[in-house]
Amino acid sequence: MTFIAIVDGAITTVALPSIARQFDLTTAALDGVVVVYPVCLAMAIPASAWLVERLGAKRVLLTALAAFLGSSLLCGTAAGLAELVAYRAVQGLSAGVLFPASAALLFATFNSSEQVRMSRYMIIPQQIAPAAAPILGGLLVDHMSWRWVFYVNLPVGVPVVVFGMLFLVEQRGRPPGRFDLTGLLLSAGGLGAAMFGICEGPNRGWSSVPVVTALALGAMLLAAAVVFELRTAEPLLKLRLFADRLFRDTNLINLVGLVPMLGAMYLGPLFLQEAQGRTALESGTSTFPEAFGVLLTVQVAGVLYARVGPRVIVGCGLAGVAVVLLLLSTCDENTGLWTFRAYMLLLGIAMGGVFMPTTVASLANIDRRDLAQASTLNTVVRQTGGALAPAAVTTALVLGTPAAASADPPVGAYQNAYLALAALAAVTSAFAFTLPDAAARAAARGTTASSSSTPLRTGHENVG
Repeated sequence: MTFIAIVDGAITTVALPSIARQFDLTTAALDGVVVVYPVCLAMAIPASAWLVERLGAKRVLLTALAAFLGSSLLCGTAAGLAELVAYRAVQGLSAGVLFPASAALLFATFNSSEQVRMSRYMIIPQQIAPAAAPILGGLLVDHMSWRWVFYVNLPVGVPVVVFGMLFLVEQRGRPPGRFDLTGLLLSAGGLGAAMFGICEGPNRGWSSVPVVTALALGAMLLAAAVVFELRTAEPLLKLRLFADRLFRDTNLINLVGLVPMLGAMYLGPLFLQEAQGRTALESGTSTFPEAFGVLLTVQVAGVLYARVGPRVIVGCGLAGVAVVLLLLSTCDENTGLWTFRAYMLLLGIAMGGVFMPTTVASLANIDRRDLAQASTLNTVVRQTGGALAPAAVTTALVLGTPAAASADPPVGAYQNAYLALAALAAVTSAFAFTLPDAAARAAARGTTASSSSTPLRTGHENVG
């Protein structure tokens, strides 16, 4: 489920030239096909926790996955741009519910020590998907049709739906209160507008009227949503969970730390193809080693988590990211592919110390009845960080390109962008070493930390 949703968010870009030829449009005219997905995804996330609490995580998860697969089929049959954008919107809405529901079901089923072990396996599709998407998309477009970029979801997703119907066990959180319509309108509108501004800023220019308007509107709506959700008795988004320092700090690390990590993943293919003139296949095979590095470190981090705690693992991981980004900043037009691949492997090894520990630790103090709410907030933070990464990289490249130069950024612009990402990773690493992780270590060991916080209760019982 996670694999196909992540792949679909990245694979469409590869098919844009072919879609443009089919519909007799320019590639720029297809911008809406790409942007509508993250915008609608962000707008759907706030309602996911209430839906999980009201209907159950299993039902919501399978319904969202079925809607995602149905809209994938419709995308493949689209006869024009308007239809394709509309169906992509449904895909985004479905994915916005799918991510939090799957996380809520996973973490409600397993206790903290089991979550560490499960995360070692869950990280596999999360890392393979974005690395494999460009390669898979290129093969499908070149040898079949751009429509198979969407059809490919069906043979993978349909068996998952059947399996889920037969074997998944329902999990519920606390009984939901009334539906917070005002909170939904404010948060969904704010997240959607902000996501549009972040995604379109590098393309249209940060001073363009649509981008400035979207960012300003998003900021106002999100500020209003925060005020309203903190004052209402039954909020759609339980922002009070951020009062717990461990939950707040791990999410802050994810928000800021994702920018240098995902920014490097976005910057690598641009550097290889534009600065070095490499092919798309060479680019894809050169960034792919990052996934293997992550998978290797996650297995080690899973073993060490209860012994040394997430603070040391995350802090060292981000420090390693900063060091590797400094190495990448030395790359120029003469850097060999195998040197770059070695750096990407090292980057993945460092990144593997961040993803799983922050996710598991963020839930250490959360009551089981609030897992759907916590998973929703975690998803909001990760999606925002993921959107900020390419925006930050593109902006850095634009700022590093002289006005009199050609449209393509010089090698120095890429090097400076890597340096900026390295500085951000170093600052985040320093903050990570202040993480209060006693409760997280205790939860992973199955003991109780000597703190005022209430650790996540273990057990496999359904909470209704």
